[in-house]
Amino acid sequence: MKLSVYAVLLALGSYLLGSVSASIVISNTRFGSDIRKYGSGNAGATNMARTYGLGEGVITLIADFLKALIATQAGSWLLGETGIVIGGLASLLGHCFPIFYRFKGGKGVSVGAAIALAVHWKVLLVIAAVFFIVALLTKKVSAGSVCAAVSLIVVVFLLDVTAPLRFMSVVTALLVIFQHRQNIRRLLNGTEPDFKAKQNRRG
Repeated sequence: MKLSVYAVLLALGSYLLGSVSASIVISNTRFGSDIRKYGSGNAGATNMARTYGLGEGVITLIADFLKALIATQAGSWLLGETGIVIGGLASLLGHCFPIFYRFKGGKGVSVGAAIALAVHWKVLLVIAAVFFIVALLTKKVSAGSVCAAVSLIVVVFLLDVTAPLRFMSVVTALLVIFQHRQNIRRLLNGTEPDFKAKQNRRG
């Protein structure tokens, strides 16, 4: 009974924490407008960088990474490996489908990176390398993100990772890919724009 109570509280707390969108909070408080009204309409670090500048994009990425890191670490402390899975996936769902913002959130890349770190630092290192190499070569963050998600699935099966952590990784990767479905269509059609951070922020 105690285990189930902890699991429910962890899932709820991690989902609510994940539902706090750094990009929406920053854009509303600092610029007086919802980031989802600009650019791609996505509440994520890339759209923040395109709309308000690279600095805001980096801050958003770090904040979203940290909330998932907190969820997985709290899960580990409460329920061990099971808690990592619950905290990680609940925070990811909150980030992508936030209850505070009508279930319209980000695409899960920064949260996915924190989940990868919770699995093993080597996993994060591999997917980060894939992301940066592909993004730099193609000049498209979406291409890097999708390839990093695919590499997450591959690497957890190549390394000695337990079944629960593999499950979390696969679910995370598939959700990130799903959230990029429109980007994938544009990549296939050759209409996906190159990434370029805004130099002058909206005041």
